[in-house]
Amino acid sequence: MKIFSYLYDKMLAWSAHRHAPYYLAGVSFAESSFFPIPPDIMLLTMGFATPKRAWHYALLALIFSVLGGCFGYVIGMFFMDILQPYILVSPHAAAYEHVRTWFEHWGVGIVLVAGFTPIPYKLFTIAAGAMQMAFIPFVLASIVGRGARFF
Repeated sequence: MKIFSYLYDKMLAWSAHRHAPYYLAGVSFAESSFFPIPPDIMLLTMGFATPKRAWHYALLALIFSVLGGCFGYVIGMFFMDILQPYILVSPHAAAYEHVRTWFEHWGVGIVLVAGFTPIPYKLFTIAAGAMQMAFIPFVLASIVGRGARFF
């Protein structure tokens, strides 16, 4: 898809920019709630370019990814009534239903796993809010899962 290749190329260019850490923070936040491309692309290129700062970049990605996950949680909690009709007719309807089933079966554990895997984390943050998962366990699972991924 042309839009994704454009965004991918843009993110590679951002990783070399002097304000790259700010872009990484923004992408990490956005990817956890609505942006289609994960921050790993920037995180890897920035870490390879400046290995001494790699842990700093991972921490930055973690903090802003968890904050973005909290934003996704808020979207799910307060705006799901508006979003659900669009989700159910979108190509993501089946994935959303799978996520709901996984939440019912595994609870907060699925957030931890989703934070680490390539499955779109935003599906889980929004679903956690929509299903009114306890917020503190959600945040803790997000920290562990995203931390394992970025570090």
